[in-house]
Amino acid sequence: MRIAVTGAAGSLGGRVVQLLGDRADVDVVAMTRRKLPAEAFPPQVEVAVANYADPPALRAALKGVDTLVLVSSDGPDAQVLLHHRNVVAAATAEGVGHVAALSSVDADVASPFCYAVVNRLTEDLLLSSGVPCSFARASLYVEFFQAWLIEARTTGLLRLPAADGRISLVARDDVARSLAALAVGEPTGRHHDITGPESVDLAGIASITTEAWGTPVAYVDIPDAVYCAETAASGLDPWWLYAFSSMFASVREQRWDRVRDDYAQLTGHSPVALRDALSAHG
Repeated sequence: MRIAVTGAAGSLGGRVVQLLGDRADVDVVAMTRRKLPAEAFPPQVEVAVANYADPPALRAALKGVDTLVLVSSDGPDAQVLLHHRNVVAAATAEGVGHVAALSSVDADVASPFCYAVVNRLTEDLLLSSGVPCSFARASLYVEFFQAWLIEARTTGLLRLPAADGRISLVARDDVARSLAALAVGEPTGRHHDITGPESVDLAGIASITTEAWGTPVAYVDIPDAVYCAETAASGLDPWWLYAFSSMFASVREQRWDRVRDDYAQLTGHSPVALRDALSAHG
């Protein structure tokens, strides 16, 4: 089986490449936007330089590919959706037999979160393309959320506009394992919710952080306008300020309050708990 992975230079895509590359029955194509040093991937992995914005390069990289793991592009939402359109068009043109795509637990055009809209539209693109597909709808990553926790460890306060929203934070490695499992299986034609084993509010996350790191952290709910003003003053790029603000709006709507056993069904293992993930990276 020949499996291509987009975003292979990133943390998630790179881990999927590693997991698939360890299998004797899989030939892996690591798709990257730019040429990387030869030692970036194991010697048995083929590397194809194919920018999401370059349809001919995408088609060339997907020639002879049985399965594509579509790891999301990044940047402004309109750009990401265009990139995904290009990938879906290339996969369709080259007769790829299965696309295992990354999506999100909040994949809904009615969501305030910009990437929830992109993810749902990407799912719809794939479903309408006729290419057999499977979706790993991931919750928010522990490693992504940890940036706010590290800051809170310094100040003692986790100041975010999340109200009483609950999140089932998931380890990124668990998401990678789910995508790898979907890639080597038959297309399921549906989504699989990849979540952590528990859903907790921000006060609970602060409490778990305190236990895992041994440093007192307390959650303070702040208005979105205050969050935006303070974050803008820190110099964050305006796009990412909008993206994060819209994400917390979706948290307040309880769109990430979901715990499912799909990860265990796909991999035969239990997902990593937040406390254990933080302890390992403390």
